Amino acid sequence: MDLQWPGCRNVRDVGGLPTADGRRIRDGVLIRSDSLHYLSPEGVEAVRRAGVSRILDLRGNAELELFPSPFADDPLWVHQPLQAADDPEHGQPTILEACTWMLDRRPELFAAAIKAIADEPDGAVLVHCHGGKDRTGMIVALALSVAGVPEEEIVSDYFRTQARLASWLEEQLAAEPDTSKHAEMIEFRDTRVDTIVAILRHLDTTYGGPEAYLRHGGLTDDDLDRLRSRLVA
Repeated sequence: MDLQWPGCRNVRDVGGLPTADGRRIRDGVLIRSDSLHYLSPEGVEAVRRAGVSRILDLRGNAELELFPSPFADDPLWVHQPLQAADDPEHGQPTILEACTWMLDRRPELFAAAIKAIADEPDGAVLVHCHGGKDRTGMIVALALSVAGVPEEEIVSDYFRTQARLASWLEEQLAAEPDTSKHAEMIEFRDTRVDTIVAILRHLDTTYGGPEAYLRHGGLTDDDLDRLRSRLVA
């Protein structure tokens, strides 16, 4: 379900997605969004009205310095980056290679983000990065996979970001007069189905699937059970 938080462009509650055993993801337990620094004052109030009990900010330190969260001094907010402070820039030529580079380099950080969702006892956990696209998309895909949501539903949820951010990408391209940069901008800022499908295949072939990957990162069976209990109605 799309949510309207003034200032943000890409906010939705993943509640309602079906699981393979005929159940569904609960409403109001997992929300994904783009960066909250875009929020207007009215948007900040919308977040508070949404019953958010934890905000997981996946952005790196440099992003936080440039674009501080309006919730940075609030107990709701947790900095949960997917790269360590001393990690180099990924330097990968495609968004897929950048994502798999992050997954392979820091499984413990991806596992920590999933554990933070599982450990929150009440209310909605809000997960966001900058555009709410790839880092957010990977964390949400991992969580939904553990919850038993079929791959086609996970892919469909990921792809919904394209429509939400299409006008933003057009604005960014129009604002960049050097058209030689446009191909790279599109590569890293567009949302394509084949990206998340390839990420899921990478998890399957390299680790044995999302759950095995998260165990590789340090999660226990109890952690995964708590996540399922939290997410699935």
